[in-house]
Amino acid sequence: MSYYIAPRFLDKLGVHITKNFLNLPGVRVPVILGIHGRKGEGKTFQCQLVFEKMGIEVTNISGGELESPDAGDPARLIRLRYRETAELIKVRGKMCVLMINDLDAGAGRFDEGTQYTVNTQLVNATLMNIADNPTDVQLPGSYDSTPLHRVPIIVTGNDFSTLYAPLIRDGRMEKFYWEPDRDDKVGIVSGIFAEDGLSRREVEQLVDTFSHQSIDFYSALRSRIYDEQVREFIHKVGFERVSLRVVNSAEKPPEFKKPDFSLSNLVEAGNFMVGEQQRVDNSQLVDEYNRLNRGSKNYQPAPPAPVTPSDTFQQPKNGNGFQTPKGSNTHLSLETQEQIRQILAQGHRINFEHVDERRFRMGSWQSCGTTQINAEWDAISALESCLAEYEGEYVRLVGIDPKAKRRVVETIIQRPNGQN
Repeated sequence: MSYYIAPRFLDKLGVHITKNFLNLPGVRVPVILGIHGRKGEGKTFQCQLVFEKMGIEVTNISGGELESPDAGDPARLIRLRYRETAELIKVRGKMCVLMINDLDAGAGRFDEGTQYTVNTQLVNATLMNIADNPTDVQLPGSYDSTPLHRVPIIVTGNDFSTLYAPLIRDGRMEKFYWEPDRDDKVGIVSGIFAEDGLSRREVEQLVDTFSHQSIDFYSALRSRIYDEQVREFIHKVGFERVSLRVVNSAEKPPEFKKPDFSLSNLVEAGNFMVGEQQRVDNSQLVDEYNRLNRGSKNYQPAPPAPVTPSDTFQQPKNGNGFQTPKGSNTHLSLETQEQIRQILAQGHRINFEHVDERRFRMGSWQSCGTTQINAEWDAISALESCLAEYEGEYVRLVGIDPKAKRRVVETIIQRPNGQN
């Protein structure tokens, strides 16, 4: 297939890699280029096309390799592959790069529930050290004074705000936000359907019909068009024999005729895929499961009081699609209820913590076991459960800003023995 390389992507990657192989006097060139953006927009695939066009060899590291039961292994892996890539440059006499896919998934911290391990710290520290000293990268337990060749590092991810802030600062990492515009999408989708006879106008109509979808949607759409032929093949051979027919068979591989790639057929299949996406978004089963988990801890939420038109207040619907009643059978003060309402209205998350009198002086607060709360009634019910379970302890309300990854509110709701 004649795949499309976005000019902006080619330009950014080409400039960054070439700068790292040039000797620019008095210029400090960042070693790391971070390519971030929405999921499924083809960041990694565009990188591969650029590498192939420029004749660059790549050493790959997956974000899944950045954790290990043995402390220090991921950091050693990064140093080892960096040194191997530097040796490749010397031996092959050509440009080589080190690429780390999904760095934020392996070394990022998404919320207060993400475990921050020693390996996460060491990975961040190792990349910072390489960015500061790209020609002096040593393996643990040994030292070689011979300078290495500088190796450009390309990292991809969705949200770099989850990474350690000093790692992504300017000077260490150059950032490139990849969001293909309409022309880029039309070019990329044209490459995906290049062998299927779609005209430029039909590709544009397809892109405009599903304008909010990412690039991987169109690749999955092309794959789905073949489903009917594969289904007919399975029924023809039989479910019992399909394994013997497809794997290690003496017969020639099955052949499939070209399916119907008309615009109407593509739009119909695309609408079905969009419907499946919406079912996932609308199901919200995790909320139901979390309520069941809370119920298993002797938690029985009180039913809401009957609501009259005068009792309701006009607020946006919560995540379950229902408006929240103002009045309820709750023992919480109106001030606490209003504070919960304000925290949620600002888009913050809520958690509850408890501590006994002895640990209170040391500040050793523990979570009440609540998960992410997005609705006012869930928050009130969870708080009442926490107050009942830890009756003789301190209990406090915590508001968390999910974007800044910091606490914005800490209010003690209950004190032991009526203390003030």
